[in-house]
Amino acid sequence: MRERSPIADIVGEHIQLRNAGGGNMKGLCPFHDEKSPSFNVTPARGYWYCFGCAEGGDVITFVRRLEHLSFGEAVERLANRAGIQLRYEQGGYVPGREQGERSRLIEAHRAAAEFYVERLSSPEAATGRRFLSERGFERADAEHFGVGYAPAEWEALARHLMARGFTAAELVKGGLAKEGRRGPIDRFRNRLVWPIRDITGDVIGFGARKLNDAEDGPKYLNTPESPLYKKSEVLYGVDLAKREISKRSQAVIVEGYTDVMACHLSGVPTAVATCGTAFGQEHIKVLRRLLLDQSGSHGEVIFTFDGDAAGQKAALRAFADEQKFVTQTFVAVQGDGLDPCDLRVTRGEAAVRDLIASREPLFAFAIRSVISRHDVSTNEGRLSALDAAAPIVAGIKDRALRQLYAVDLDRWLGFNNERFVVDRIAEISVAAQGAPQRPQRPAAPRKVAELTDPAVRTEAEVLKLAVQRPALLGPGYDTIGAEAFTLPEHVALHKLILEAGGTAAAGPGGREWVDRLLVVSTEALRPLVTRLAVEELRADLDGEGRYASAMLAALELISVGRSIEQLKSRMQRTNPVEEQQEYNRLFAELVALEQQRRVLRDRASGS
Repeated sequence: MRERSPIADIVGEHIQLRNAGGGNMKGLCPFHDEKSPSFNVTPARGYWYCFGCAEGGDVITFVRRLEHLSFGEAVERLANRAGIQLRYEQGGYVPGREQGERSRLIEAHRAAAEFYVERLSSPEAATGRRFLSERGFERADAEHFGVGYAPAEWEALARHLMARGFTAAELVKGGLAKEGRRGPIDRFRNRLVWPIRDITGDVIGFGARKLNDAEDGPKYLNTPESPLYKKSEVLYGVDLAKREISKRSQAVIVEGYTDVMACHLSGVPTAVATCGTAFGQEHIKVLRRLLLDQSGSHGEVIFTFDGDAAGQKAALRAFADEQKFVTQTFVAVQGDGLDPCDLRVTRGEAAVRDLIASREPLFAFAIRSVISRHDVSTNEGRLSALDAAAPIVAGIKDRALRQLYAVDLDRWLGFNNERFVVDRIAEISVAAQGAPQRPQRPAAPRKVAELTDPAVRTEAEVLKLAVQRPALLGPGYDTIGAEAFTLPEHVALHKLILEAGGTAAAGPGGREWVDRLLVVSTEALRPLVTRLAVEELRADLDGEGRYASAMLAALELISVGRSIEQLKSRMQRTNPVEEQQEYNRLFAELVALEQQRRVLRDRASGS
């Protein structure tokens, strides 16, 4: 399974990976928030490891962690992706019967999406086709985005899916149907339907637009929360936009499904939208991974909102999360209130591109929005506007940027007194914070072995070679005693390597050798094995042989050095007159060790 699921491809569907040298790739970890990328992938050995949160594993572990799946469900997900048909024990293979819950629900949603697309061509869907046409979308556009039609029947989809072997319980659990008095009834009826896909392209839910305003129900209706669909984590269009987001380092946030379609068709293929919920923390995590959002990055996150009061309110909500991005955040507002879909219809695709190009920094927009609520033609109004905008400026974490916006605020309000504005902002900030709180002791970071000691670093490097390139160390490594290592986990791993046959029996290494070590290792040792399998070697490919020999000599040199110090200590405690024979024996041993140290120094230096 793992051979048919290249780890760089699977991980690359969720985060942007960049070449990190030495055959490794690097990106922002999907399992914890971080500013700089510490998530490493080694395609040659099929493993990943995060040096920030000390988590790692193979492609199956990655899918399990990311999707919260069982081992079996993760294997099934990878098998489906690779086009592999699994066979199950205990009675043989029965298609669809023993599959995991998630795989079954994914299949049901895929079948539902196909059903809706097919029904869009039916005579009864004329209203839906007209809706799309009036908004400038042709048949090919609807096909590209998978738009479909839910017929005005109570059980059309339910009957179709149950005829294909899906159970009523599965349809209800997946949000495709609701419990009726005589069985499941369709959740969506007489609605235009958009499939909502996860970042890998699997359909996990639907968004549906009412076509008859006289009918009951909300204008837009989404799939409810289900084992597949978590609205706080979903971005509509992310499956189509992810590569362009990574390529352009830009993400455009719009408000609706038709807005996403309009942007993509207008040459803004980085557009995505939330699904029935406000833009929030989980959405930020998805985009940060795609943008490789880190210190020094030059990406853009652009929010599009209507120019009315509701749009300004939405922008200010976005402002609350602005500083969770490292990239610059902007707002693009169409002054006449047209959304991207209407803008495309009335003024053409170039107008949509111009809207995005006219973006304004989110800080500036938030401050201007507050100022606009006050009459700045009077001293009282200007002071009131200053007091209202001051908390926004005070909340800017970057000190230099905060100072610049304080200067801008002075200019926008017309005080022409920067010192007064800066002092006022400081007063408002202190007042807003209230009474000073007792400083809290920062939480202790998760323990990750800190290799600051040169000797410990040498141990780690030799173990890394033993895991990644055992053939370079050869039988010489296997003769090293456990006393050469100081950290308990290093001693344990050295013992594990010898128990697995040693480097002499490991061959060229690679995935099979790492797998063997992981199989025989304890739960406590597996993270260290994975980390060393992924961590970059300090030598280039051409010099790996010399490097391995030098590092092995360096480790032995450190061990010999310790033996010499211990021997000298014993000699100091030995009377050369009264214990002459013992003293001479120790002296001879010292001479031999010093000779060995000279040889090892030459080898360690590469001479």
